[in-house]
Amino acid sequence: MNQELLRKLPKVDEILSDERVQQAAAGLAHEQAADAVRESVNAMRQSILRGDKLEESDVSHDAAVEMVLKRIERAGMPSLRRVINATGVVLHTNLGRARLSEKAKEAVMDTADSYSTLEYDPAAGKRGSRHVHCEKLIQRITGAEAAMVVNNNAAATMLALAVLGEGKEIILSRGEMVEIGGSFRVPEIMETSGAFLKEIGTTNKTHLYDYERAINENTGALMKVHTSNYKVVGFTDDVSVKELRGLADKYDLPLLYDLGSGLMVNLEEYGIMEPTIKSGLADGADIVLFSGDKLLGGPQGGIIVGKKSIIDKMKKHPLARVLRVDKMTLSAMEATFNTYFDEEKAKEEIPVLNMLTRDPELLRQEARDLLQRIQALDAGYEAEVVESTGLVGGGSAPGTELPGFGVALKHPSFSEKELDEKLREGLLPIVTRTVHDHILFDVRTMTGKEREEAAEKLGRIAGR
Repeated sequence: MNQELLRKLPKVDEILSDERVQQAAAGLAHEQAADAVRESVNAMRQSILRGDKLEESDVSHDAAVEMVLKRIERAGMPSLRRVINATGVVLHTNLGRARLSEKAKEAVMDTADSYSTLEYDPAAGKRGSRHVHCEKLIQRITGAEAAMVVNNNAAATMLALAVLGEGKEIILSRGEMVEIGGSFRVPEIMETSGAFLKEIGTTNKTHLYDYERAINENTGALMKVHTSNYKVVGFTDDVSVKELRGLADKYDLPLLYDLGSGLMVNLEEYGIMEPTIKSGLADGADIVLFSGDKLLGGPQGGIIVGKKSIIDKMKKHPLARVLRVDKMTLSAMEATFNTYFDEEKAKEEIPVLNMLTRDPELLRQEARDLLQRIQALDAGYEAEVVESTGLVGGGSAPGTELPGFGVALKHPSFSEKELDEKLREGLLPIVTRTVHDHILFDVRTMTGKEREEAAEKLGRIAGR
């Protein structure tokens, strides 16, 4: 039977010449279409050889065409594409973290579409430095002496350690030896930078005297890392930046503070108890490091603020060129920081801050809007507005819950798993959460346009 089915496999040329395939592959190169056909026929062949239970119709010309059409659809999709985040996780690392503001997007488009002053000083008519574009602006917003932008916060940490600690010991509490996404760990970044880690204290308790006992003639700096992606609770104690400032002054050592999450505006009234960049500087850190695409609400980047004498050394270090950012990142970063001149305006215009501070009653109305769109489909969905709990995400404000609303639904024709898979298919995947036996759309992380698109996709899934 296997040999008979193998002989009935359609020919590659026959499938390629099928009008349906030619029409679907109109926007692809011939070789892309041919690959889709060869892969489909080979998948059939492997299924036969495995001994799968197949009928002649499973290896027919039409079955092959159907498989090819799906592969062509996938081949025409960009690998990096837009997703609707209906999870309620505001800074979803897997989905790209912070959404950019309209002004940041416009700045990126303007820069991408033309030549720019990236490394050109039009006033002097000669080469300039890319470091100047955001520095003065960040200085004004944060109050720092100097600033610098590199490609992420891990890069900022590595550069700072390379300048302050190469060949020297950096003192760090065991309770702050953070692992960030992708298994990257602060001790490993430190080792790569050429600095030596001097561990002190215990996981749950570190005292000021632990730091002082560890100081010797080879100490390069004191380092504090904000544990922005986890919490240690219970019988705990750590040393504040203010306390470390006094010790750093006593021994004439620089104090490095890896703040990570990058909060610019105090959000305690919304239940988000994260330290701000300004507070880190005010408490006495010589250098503060933070991410651009977390609570700041900008593009991916590592921002370094603090003492000019130290940052000037960083700009001249060979790693500075390796870790530098491009013109589009700088454009988005500049537009993002510009918004912070008015903090209330920033809460409205920067999507991350807007989602974190949104009134629950507004979220309820948005959930009702989505529910009405789904009900208007008359497609058999059982749906209702429910209370939901969002998260900050992105290694920021661990344990902080964001009360809100969403729409929970199911369909009698699909299991929860099948509906989830169908929502993730196609050019515009929709990523949701599962609650009990329902799919939950948390509207906190959805725009009005996305609610409309989600309803349209649900209609297509149900055949409407």
